Amino acid sequence: MCCLFGLVDTRHSLSGREKSQILHILASESEARGIDATGVAYNLGNQLYIHKRPIPGHKLQIRVCNDTAAVMGHTRMTTQGRASRNKNNHPFFGRVDGIPFALAHNGVLHNETGIRLRFNLPQTAVETDSFVAVQLLQSYGAVTPQTIAAMAEQLEGTFTFSILTSGNDLYLVRGNNPLSVWYYPATGVHLYASTPEILAAAVI
Repeated sequence: MCCLFGLVDTRHSLSGREKSQILHILASESEARGIDATGVAYNLGNQLYIHKRPIPGHKLQIRVCNDTAAVMGHTRMTTQGRASRNKNNHPFFGRVDGIPFALAHNGVLHNETGIRLRFNLPQTAVETDSFVAVQLLQSYGAVTPQTIAAMAEQLEGTFTFSILTSGNDLYLVRGNNPLSVWYYPATGVHLYASTPEILAAAVI
């Protein structure tokens, strides 16, 4: 059991400090679903940044800027791959046709070995089942609704994904694991997390 969380502020209604405070609350509340590691991904200028550490959510320092439009986060309960090896923690970095993206997964996949064999995907230093989703998207050569759907259709197990591209496209893919999205019309801000109880703690 892990947790996805994040926000979308395309109108730039909130300051960087306000967004950082909300993300800190979400990360802290998400500890209910995992404390082994915490990470976030966001764009700054034309560069995609991933900041992750093998620490609980409340200990991760999250600082984003005023113009940060989308942030995706993850807290981890380890099922495969030691959290002490930061490569195993989410979000993961991927690249398609020179364009970077980040991916986080909540769930457990049962057929990653079969997928790697069927698609001739290379072994990597990442020890988690989740990373096969990154590899599949890279093998498809694009991050689009169509390739994300194709990736999800190959998977057996439980999953919900968040995927952020360097173009600030944020995709949320709900399989058979929970995900809640709340919209605040006054600001145009969306918040999301694996459960509504986590979202209830972050007041805008």
